[in-house]
Amino acid sequence: MNKEEIIRELRFKSVRSSGAGGQHVNKVATKVVLQFALEDSKALNEEEKILIKAKLRNRLNKDQQLVLHSDTTRSQSRNKALVTQQFLKLITEALKKKKIRKKTSRSRASIEKRLSDKRKAAEKKQSRQKPKL
Repeated sequence: MNKEEIIRELRFKSVRSSGAGGQHVNKVATKVVLQFALEDSKALNEEEKILIKAKLRNRLNKDQQLVLHSDTTRSQSRNKALVTQQFLKLITEALKKKKIRKKTSRSRASIEKRLSDKRKAAEKKQSRQKPKL
């Protein structure tokens, strides 16, 4: 994955932020919407696209586009940097391969400890019972 190539493929759109605000919020477009067309990407190979599609299937729209937005700050450039950073983090996490778990067996000491504890518990319960006549 080449980050610079992927960043060149991103499309940004600025829109007005929602929510409460004063006169300033009604005339300035500080919210940044990022769009990434997964199918059209030349920076990712087919294997990476399949992996991303599988891991981010809930975040992709019907056109196989990943859409993120940021309206955290009042600065458009800062919001653009934040949404780009969020996008790169999302993509790198999606491309991480799951670590294969190696099956291990219990140690002899742990098996013996479990059996001795079991024996002690059985003896304790046996001693609580009324004596047989």
